[in-house]
Amino acid sequence: MSAPSAIPVPSAPPSYEETTGINVNYPHPYPVPGPGQKPDGKDTYPPPYMGQPAPAHNPVTVQTVYVQQPVIFYDRPVQMRCPSCNQMIVTHLSYDSGALTWLSCGGLFLLGCVAGCCLIPFCIDALKDVDHTCPNCNALLGSYKRL
Repeated sequence: MSAPSAIPVPSAPPSYEETTGINVNYPHPYPVPGPGQKPDGKDTYPPPYMGQPAPAHNPVTVQTVYVQQPVIFYDRPVQMRCPSCNQMIVTHLSYDSGALTWLSCGGLFLLGCVAGCCLIPFCIDALKDVDHTCPNCNALLGSYKRL
């Protein structure tokens, strides 16, 4: 016959921590109730808060910044606050010859309007670029280019 084996037979199955590989000696993140305490947690105290210390009561300086939305300029007057003189204004329009004016003139010239009729686009404001200026301080606020 063979000799009895030297490996002891366990009397109970291994615990959950032993089967999952959790270190049993590692401290628990929550207080474990002692032998005389109830497991519902009524007699236990939460662990002390180990966060940052309370901030000192220093005076706080608040600065209010007003941001003006960007203004989109077209061929019509715009009501806005002038960034130069800080007044509420309606922009003053001035018309200048731009790329569309010159292209219209060249197109009329190629079509045969040679006797001066090709200069008609320089008399039409709808074909010119528009500059927006402040009526108070005459600052150039923006431009609208047709092309």
